[in-house]
Amino acid sequence: MFGYVTICEPELKVKDLKRYKAYYCGLCRELKEKYGFMGQMTLTYDMTFAVIFLSSLYESSASEEMHRCKVHPVKKQVMLRNEMTEYAAAMNVLLAYYHLEDDWKDDRKVTSLVSRDMLRGKVKRVIERYPRQSRAIRRALAELSACEKENSTDIDRTAGCFGKLMAELFLCRRDMWEKSLRKMGFFLGKFIYLMDAYEDLSEDNEKGRYNPLQKLSEEEDYEEKMKRILCMMVAESTAEFERLPCLLDVDILRNILYDGVWNRYNKIQMKKSEEQKK
Repeated sequence: MFGYVTICEPELKVKDLKRYKAYYCGLCRELKEKYGFMGQMTLTYDMTFAVIFLSSLYESSASEEMHRCKVHPVKKQVMLRNEMTEYAAAMNVLLAYYHLEDDWKDDRKVTSLVSRDMLRGKVKRVIERYPRQSRAIRRALAELSACEKENSTDIDRTAGCFGKLMAELFLCRRDMWEKSLRKMGFFLGKFIYLMDAYEDLSEDNEKGRYNPLQKLSEEEDYEEKMKRILCMMVAESTAEFERLPCLLDVDILRNILYDGVWNRYNKIQMKKSEEQKK
């Protein structure tokens, strides 16, 4: 359900692209050092955005490091890390852990059980440190599971589950920015959930899997309605973003929020257009 909140590379300046990659590599390094190989496997673009966004909001200076890795074994890569990198890494593994646990409970996937158990020891400390976020993830996934069992087509309710989850994750501190952070995270979370459902609809229908958009997709103006709903979610989220005093790396953040979040949607439209021509 992740991977939608990323950069639009062609529209990004070279210096900003290098900086974005440095944050991404820094998060990857943090996951490896704190949570091992399994933690590193949970790396997402979405949490890279969280690192850059929260660093900008709280003016958290990042230390620059140089390291080699399996992906870049020859040349050392620039990596940026700070307190927000640590927070995002913790949220990354927490989300992955509960998702794996949910998969095991619902589908009895052995691979999910094994992966969950490999993370359990280190995630226990994360749960103790971030009980609010941990409870929010558990509640959201439980409610989503209930929606799936009911075969709910109430997209506001289902997307809202993930919205509430993201609202808690964006709130790394309870302070004066709480209201805006919650609202921004809530609508961005709804966008992520709906984009995921939109992208998976055809495959879900073929395999008889649950998808909250199944009823809506039967309407003639489905595509127009989906574009309108997705635009509404992004508009609400970016409106809150613009109210926040983010100056550091603001060009990267705007690139992601105004262009990057549409990468997958645009690819889907291109694919549909090509299929229609055939």
